[in-house]
Order: sequence, then structure tokens, then C-alpha cells
Amino acid sequence: MSSVNTAIQLITREQAARTTAKGMAPVSTCSPALARGPWDYDLAEALAGVPAYGPGASIADTAPASTPRQGQLPEEYKRASDAELGARIRAAKATLGDRAVVLGHFYQRDEVVEYADFVGDSFQLANAALTRPDAEAIIFCGVHFMAETADILSRPDQAVILPNLAAGCSMADMADIDSVTECWEQLEELFGSEPDADGRVPVIPVTYMNSSAALKGFCGEHGGIVCTSSNAATVLEWAFDRGQRVLFFPDQHLGRNTAKAMGVRLDRMPLWNPRKDLGGSDARTLQDSRVILWHGFCSVHKRFNVAQIRKARAEFPGVRVIVHPECPMEVVDAADSAGSTDFIRKAIAAATEPTTFAVGTEINLVNRLAAEYPQHTIFCLDPVICPCSTMYRIHPGYLAWVLEALVRGEVVNRITVADTVAAPARVALERMLAARP
Repeated sequence: MSSVNTAIQLITREQAARTTAKGMAPVSTCSPALARGPWDYDLAEALAGVPAYGPGASIADTAPASTPRQGQLPEEYKRASDAELGARIRAAKATLGDRAVVLGHFYQRDEVVEYADFVGDSFQLANAALTRPDAEAIIFCGVHFMAETADILSRPDQAVILPNLAAGCSMADMADIDSVTECWEQLEELFGSEPDADGRVPVIPVTYMNSSAALKGFCGEHGGIVCTSSNAATVLEWAFDRGQRVLFFPDQHLGRNTAKAMGVRLDRMPLWNPRKDLGGSDARTLQDSRVILWHGFCSVHKRFNVAQIRKARAEFPGVRVIVHPECPMEVVDAADSAGSTDFIRKAIAAATEPTTFAVGTEINLVNRLAAEYPQHTIFCLDPVICPCSTMYRIHPGYLAWVLEALVRGEVVNRITVADTVAAPARVALERMLAARP
């Protein structure tokens, strides 16, 4: 099976075959600009003076002015063929040896993942880096908040590098430290800060791993915790033991789906819109709440809908539908199961008989699973190829550039979290580690 990038190139050039693997219908892309090199977007942002996430699932999301921008990639890396870039990456890795480790997120394009020493989700990769104590450099092929987490957990003498600084995350950007602090102040004014008769404080902040280091630090400073999609229920139990209610950010869907599965009623999960007073709610509703959900979402997982599931069931009787808990509630309810990327991978690996799987998560992972398990029919619920915009900003050209810079003794695109933020963020992360499912 060809990579997502190859499929995008073929479709964009109108050379796609009429059918794809195992009889699936031909697909389209959400933007023809996906076929261009990411350096085109770097240049466009520099000329416009305005940051953007780029083509893909987050293309319509507004990037804040503070979004990091990538400088111009040297021409030699733009012009190099895939074969040349591959040879240069392998040569640089061989020269660096144990001095550098390359981490590749599940959602990265295959052309990057093939050079990774470890492949996983954001927290798996941050922990994987800890197994390479001799590494002077950690090259994180993911997005900005992931590199921040790696920097928080790694040693001060280790350099964490993000190959393309423009690889951010629109969901993470939907909750910034100023907006969350303002929300917290409004809630404190409404609830006070004194614990109840059972010793539970009025509210506990919980941030998803997909958030900035500043928000992880905020949680560490305010008795809160970080969660992943794998341990969100365990973390909410931890928070309910200590607080009367939870402020959950930035992803409303993970918070809602997790709390609903734990028996929390929807009318006790108000949505907090940071652009409105009291989040657009009223004092009584907030007083009665159990989980206050931030108005944030993942643009990749927001694309999935119930109609896609109905279509999959009609075309493939007996299909097993698995989706990520960042999908909207109605999609999770209509699926056969929901879970993290690791859950999805393990569910498919555990299937002993040939099975048809319709998967609701990022297309690069789905495509890779289909290639890894050819005995099954595996396809993405969304028929439109629309990868994570920011993951797609990382290209083998950037990986070759940062690796060859290391060979020359130069560190480019280093991600550093200030100690004042890293210390409380580490506290919140350590609480998460202790909250095992």
C-alpha cells in the first residue's frame, strides 16, 4: 500500500487509480496544496506576516499571533530527491550514532517514520527518549507541545529538536494560559477556594497532554494533573476524589466522552467559551456542574460523523468501527468501541480472524495499520484524505537538515521550556504517571 503522501501526489495530479486497496472507492484530498512542499507554507507565512497551520484538517483554524514560524529551509534540501534525502538522513544518523535519537509520532508521514528509532504517541515517545541516556539530541518528529513535554522530562544537557517549528497544534492553541487563568479567576470568584466537609476543593484543573507546557505548569501549581487519552478516566477519578468538580481543557470531546462513560450526566458538563462571561453559562449551571469542558477540539477527529459510520455498516456488513475519543460524542456512541491510538492498534493486532475495520483517527496511522495487517480490511471512516495539518509540516528535508546540522556541531530548532514552567509542569506529569488505569 502506498503512503498517504504518495496517494496525495497521485490524486492531485489526477493520476489516481479508480480503486484502492481491497476494493475501497477512490478518494480525494481536502486541499490540493497538500501536494506541495511544506517550505512553501513557511515562505507564504513569512511574506504574509501571519502564521497559519497549513493545508489539512486544521486549515480553517485560526493560528494565534504567537504561533512559532519556521525559517527558510536551505535550497539543497528542497531540491533533493526522496532517495537523496534518505541517503543523507541515514548517513547522518550513522555518524551521530547514540548521540541522537529520532522519535516519530503515529501521525507522521511514512517518509519520516521510516527513519524513527521509536514510533508512538506523544507520551510514549517522551518516555522512549528516557531510554537513551547517552543521546545528546532528541529529534522529535511530532508537534510543538510534544517537544515541550520531552524537554520537561529529559535532562538539561539534552537538546530537544523540532524539525519544523511551524508544527504546532490547533487544539493545544485553543486553550492559552491567559484565557485559562481568566477562567480560573472567574470560577474562584464564584466557588471560593475553601474545601467542603469531605476536604474536596471547589475545582481541580485537568489538562490533556495535547496542551502547552504553560498549561501543564498551571495544573501543577493549582493541584491539578495531566491526562492522556489512555488514562483520562483514571485521572478524572483522581480529580473527583480531590475536587467537587473538574475544569477540563483543551479538548471538550475527550472530556465529555470520558465523563459520560463514567456516569456523569450531560447537563452537568457545561461548555466554557473563553470569549464569553462565565464561559457563556450561568452561576447555577456552573454550581451544579461536575465537569466544565473547555471549548476546544481536534480538527482531525472533528471530521468524523455518524453518516460515515452508517455508510461503512451498509457497505461492509459486520464491520467493526473503532474511533478515537477526541471524536464528537455522537460518533463515539455510534461506534463499536473508542480508545487511544494505542488502544486502536492493540484492538486490530488482537483480531485473530480476518476482520473489516473502519477506523476514526488520523489517516497516516490508519494507512500504516492497513499495510501492517494485510489479513484485515482496514480503512479510514473519512473518505477524504485530510491529514493533521501540523504533523504534515514535517518532511524528510527538515529531518535531514537538523541531523546534518548536528553532525557539524550545530543545534537548530531547539525547544526549551523555562524552569519556572517546567518545574510545576513536571509535578502535574508525575501525578499523571501515578494515576495508572
